[in-house]
Formats: sequence, structure tokens, C-alpha cells
Amino acid sequence: MPLLVEALISLLLLAGGVFVFIGSLGMAHLRDFYMRLHGPTKATTLGIGCMLIASMGYFWSMDGKPDIQELLITLFLFITAPVSAHLLAKTGLHMQLKHIEKTQGKPVELRSEEVGEKPVPHPDKGHG
Repeated sequence: MPLLVEALISLLLLAGGVFVFIGSLGMAHLRDFYMRLHGPTKATTLGIGCMLIASMGYFWSMDGKPDIQELLITLFLFITAPVSAHLLAKTGLHMQLKHIEKTQGKPVELRSEEVGEKPVPHPDKGHG
């Protein structure tokens, strides 16, 4: 394997590890649900993407032909992570999860004329 390819793969693996670590720290140390969404959706997604691209480069250099599986996994990850984060944030807004003042705002979903007092029935309240 050429030294340049080996250095590039090593750099991608190190960058991926750093991003995953930072995303994990963010998920563990940020104060509320909305802030914690940033860890897995941004930094961790980029970290896993770097690692998958490094894997693709390694096997391409060893076998002499590109494998498309890692690229497809990376593409799938980059498409689905923002969608799932958006759905989680919307669910948090509709369930009116507690938040700290830094993340307080007046999103459309929480205006009283558009959302009732309890927009989502909670299972522990015994509705039904």
C-alpha cells in the first residue's frame, strides 16, 4: 500500500475517532434534550462517515477495485441522521419537554392557539 494512501486512511480514522468522541461528550454533558441532539446528529455522523470512507479507501487499495457498500452506508447515514433528528426535535416540542433558558424560544408548535394544553397524551396519565 502506498504511503500516501496509508497516511490518508490514518488521518480519516483519527478524524473520525475525534468526531465520535466529541459527539459522545456532547451527548453526555449537554444540559437538555434539544442540546443533546447535536452530539449524535452532527459530530458523530461526521465521525462515522470519516471511518466508513477510510474503510472504503483501505479495501480499495488492498483489492484494487472499489467497494460500493461503505459509500452506500455513508450516504444512507447522511440522509437518515438529519431526518431522524428533526423527528426527535418535533416530538420533544409536542411533548413539551423541559429545556433550559438557552434553548427557550417560541416555536410555532408551542403557540397556544395552535396547540392545546396537552398536545400529546402521556401514557402514564391513564387516558382512554
